[in-house]
Amino acid sequence: MRRGILGGTFDPIHIGHLVLAQEVQWRLGLDEVWLIPTGKPWMKQSEPLTEKAHREAMVELAIAKHPWLRLNTAELNRPGNTYTVDTLEQLRANEFKDDEVMFIMGIDTFNAVHRWKNPTRILELVRLVIALRPGYGTIDLTALEAIAPTAGQRVIPVEMPLIEISGVDLRRRVGADEPIEYLVPDAVRTYIKNNGLYR
Repeated sequence: MRRGILGGTFDPIHIGHLVLAQEVQWRLGLDEVWLIPTGKPWMKQSEPLTEKAHREAMVELAIAKHPWLRLNTAELNRPGNTYTVDTLEQLRANEFKDDEVMFIMGIDTFNAVHRWKNPTRILELVRLVIALRPGYGTIDLTALEAIAPTAGQRVIPVEMPLIEISGVDLRRRVGADEPIEYLVPDAVRTYIKNNGLYR
């Protein structure tokens, strides 16, 4: 199978995440895209995260009507700091053993990937799909190729529609009683309201 992986805090999951997953799935002919909510991201230690159970529930609600979207809770269930390479090793040893795997990220995330734990191993395990958005520049492989000279052969750029939605802004909007309709799936909006999140 051809599978994609889209990670993130999903705090909350929003339309931008789903558009990104759909665009990559369509452009690259992926059979599935797996959403993997982050447990405790080591690069965001200072940022508070909503309870794991809430983030998991919101992802489940967001993808319920889309059979090609799947949820994986490997990082939510793992204690300690979350490292992408550990998750990929786990998936490659089990569910994704014989698959072609694409790891999806925005260009802003890609610009820091050379600082991740064992980026060379990540490139061996998966190909990186980089979402290009208008106004965010082009892919610069300099830092990554300094530690992995063949990185360019493992990177796939994909043009994306420009959808400016962020979890930070959504949390602020909820806290300020501003509307988030159309920015998140209806079921997620209802869940946020019913559980008093971000207030």
